Order: sequence, then C-alpha cells, then structure tokens
Amino acid sequence: MSEIMPLVFERSVPGRVGFSLPEQDVPETDLSQIFDKKMIRSKKADLPELSELEIMRHYTELSNHNFGVDSGFYPLGSCTMKYNPKMNEKVARFPGFANVHPYQPESSVQGAMELMYDLQESLVEITGMDEVTLQPAAGAQGEWTGLMLIRAFHEANNDDKRTKVIIPDSAHGTNPASATVAGFEVVTVKSNDKGLVDVEDLRSVVGEDTAALMLTNPNTLGLFEKDIVEIAEIIHDAGGKLYYDGANLNAVMSKARPGDMGFDVVHLNLHKTFTGPHGGGGPGSGPIGIKKDLIPYLPTPVLKKQDDRYVFDYNYPESIGRVKPFYGNFGINVRAYTYIRTMGAEGLKKVTEYAVLNANYMMRRLEEAFDLPYGQICKHEFVLSGNRQKKLGVRTTDIAKRLLDHNFHPPTVYFPLIVDEAMMIEPTETESKETLDKFIDTMLEIAREAEEDPELVQEAPHNTYVKRLDETQAARKPVLRYEHES
Repeated sequence: MSEIMPLVFERSVPGRVGFSLPEQDVPETDLSQIFDKKMIRSKKADLPELSELEIMRHYTELSNHNFGVDSGFYPLGSCTMKYNPKMNEKVARFPGFANVHPYQPESSVQGAMELMYDLQESLVEITGMDEVTLQPAAGAQGEWTGLMLIRAFHEANNDDKRTKVIIPDSAHGTNPASATVAGFEVVTVKSNDKGLVDVEDLRSVVGEDTAALMLTNPNTLGLFEKDIVEIAEIIHDAGGKLYYDGANLNAVMSKARPGDMGFDVVHLNLHKTFTGPHGGGGPGSGPIGIKKDLIPYLPTPVLKKQDDRYVFDYNYPESIGRVKPFYGNFGINVRAYTYIRTMGAEGLKKVTEYAVLNANYMMRRLEEAFDLPYGQICKHEFVLSGNRQKKLGVRTTDIAKRLLDHNFHPPTVYFPLIVDEAMMIEPTETESKETLDKFIDTMLEIAREAEEDPELVQEAPHNTYVKRLDETQAARKPVLRYEHES
C-alpha cells in the first residue's frame, strides 16, 4: 500500500491536530480505582498527528480505490449485485425511520411496525408461503432459522430419527454449513448430466432419517429444476420438508413461487433480490417464509396486526426463541419495502424477464470462446469453464485478474465445484446492453490473449493499485495489522 500513497503514520508531523473536542465538564476519575493497573496506559497512544484536511484526503483517496456496484459492473454469480436505487436510501433516511429506537414502546413506532407487517405480507404473496418473519439478519442466519424450525417440527412430532439433510452437490456452501450448525448430518445428492438433481439418486438417499432437502431453484448453474414437483413428492412422501434457498429468487420472482412448487420453508435475501446494499460485509436481511404447520415454532416475537394496531406477540410456547436482538435489520427492510412498492407487480415481473434475457444473451455470445458445460437455456446466471484456456496455461484465476485491468469485477470463480475452472456469471436486470457488450468483448479479448500472449494474462493485473499477490504466502502467513517504526 505504501507504494500507492503514504500511510497515515508516514504522513504524521508532530504538533498537527485534526480534531476538536469540547472542554471536559466532569471531574477526572482515578482509573486505577476501576481497572486493573495493567490495563491502564502508562503513556499516550502513539497515534499519527495530522490535520483535518490530510485525514479527509487520506480516507477519500482510499475510498476511490474501492469497487462497488455504483462504480462498475459486478457479475458475481448467485450474488445478484444489482443497482441499489437511491430512492430506497432516501426513504430509509426519513427521520421517522432512521431515528426510531428499538426500546421505544410499541405505541410510538406503529408506523415502522406497519411497514414491517406490510413487507411481510408482500413477501408472503411473492413466495406463496403462509407466514413470513423478518427477524433473521442475513441469508445464512435465515437458512439456520428455517432448519431449526424444521428440527422443532420433527421433535414436536417425536420424530427424533430425522437427523439428515440432503443437499445437492451444486449447492451454495452455506447450505451444508447451516445444516451442520443446526445439528444435522449432511447427505449429498448428485447432479445428472443436465446439471439438475438426479432424481433416481435422490430416491436412493431419501429415507426415514431424512429431515429435509435444501434446494436452490434455479440452481447455481442457473438451471431450473424442472422435476421440482416430483422432487417435492419424494421428500414429502418420506416425511421430510423441502427447504428453498432464496439466493436465486431473482430468476423467478413474480413468475413462479416456491410455495407453489412444494417448498415448506424459504429464506430470502433482501440485500440481493430486493436491492439492499451489500458486498462489503453487510448489512443483510434474511427473512424466512413458512407453511402453516411450521408457524408454532416461529422465532419470537411475531409481528401481528390486531384490529387497527400492530403488536409483537410472544405467546408462542413452542417457539425456537429469538434469533436476533430486536426485530431484524430495519433499515434493509425499509429499502426492500420501498423497492417492492416502487416496482409493483408488473415491475417485479420485468425484473425477472430482463435478468433472464441478459444472462442468456451473455451466455450465447461467450460460448464461442469458452467451454459451456451445460448449454440449455439458463435463468439469471450461467457457468462457463476455463478448461479451453487452461490447456494454454491460463487458469480461471488469471482470467479473473485480467478483468481487473479493464475495471470489471470478476465473476464468481471455481464455483460450483462440479464444474472445473468454473466462472459463474450473473449480469442482473439493471445492467444495460452496452455494459454487457463491453464485458463480453473484454472476455473475448482475454480469450484471444490466452492464445496469442498467455503471459500477459498469467501476470495480470497490470494497472491496479495493488499488483498480483502471492496468494499462498498470504494464506499461510497473513499480515493482519500495520506496524510502523517510531
């Protein structure tokens, strides 16, 4: 980093001050009366001394090095990095929303509760479920919450033998992780030569110990599970539940509903499908929708409407308990609600149509230069293989890094695991044809470079702030903090 710009410690000049604090208006306290002496500083912290202007320029320059959906195309597969409408931000900053406090009495936050209730009802309609809770704070927590509801259901029916959750070999990595954390054993079901769940293999692994099948539809290959009704029957006939990973809902929203496919639980990613900002570690929101027989186990409190007011109901004796303090990530809920109301039913249908159109357009143009393991019509995303380039000495990771030179964020790489040298690309509906064409042309150019000048790609990136890192060294001996010489 020091090659790019001086760090704050290196800019430090004794005597410069970049802050102004009010005069102390309370008596000084003898810290030794409160803390162990070894926890009290014996000398002042060695902090950089900079003016306010220098501090502002430092952090502004750092921010310009970041990449986000507002600055460029972000084709991460299964992440739905769509544009975050600024109308959402405006509404989320309304004082009545932004300044509410979670400890306020219900009578003083009826407007916020009405918004959450209406959002729940909208998500019920979109998913085809019977009830929704906004409480989970992220997709992975939504997965875990849904699995805990399934576990509570089986336990309430004295069906303790149901200890296994079936997960396809193409699944998102959070699926087996969530199942394990929820106390289940993971069983893998194979994909067939079309990239879909192998129904016969599913029949062979389903049994009396099956608690659930976790499924993404469309799956991570961007392919719709056409046998979903038969799959649901297999699971339900065995006494299990069907769980919907909502990471790819953008591909079917307002066109097909998980509840109508036979799913019993669905988690949603409001920070993906419904345009909450994400990609920098959060915040997220992972509501879950459920069918009626799972309602008794909902996390409490449950938001309800009683006559003309809204209340939090704690009277759920079989509840799995609270899964997040207070009630979800309210700011993200506001953004999602704004998006749904802005788009309307017809607008949400257009979202799906354009997401699918964009993905298929890109896939057909790129298949001339890259291997396409599954060539049927895709939904919102598709998976290429870099095997053709690998034979020339250029790996998928090289292609990803070369994209950085063209100011494109790379797609998801080396996933799903069932595709060698995988590149999973999701353009979303918010990108223009001009942007798609520019990305396609860049990918085709990189494919030509792999044939004509492979070293150019192998040594990429060339014009980024930080050049290619030693990834092995970074993994084994990470430098997690900056140290300077006094």
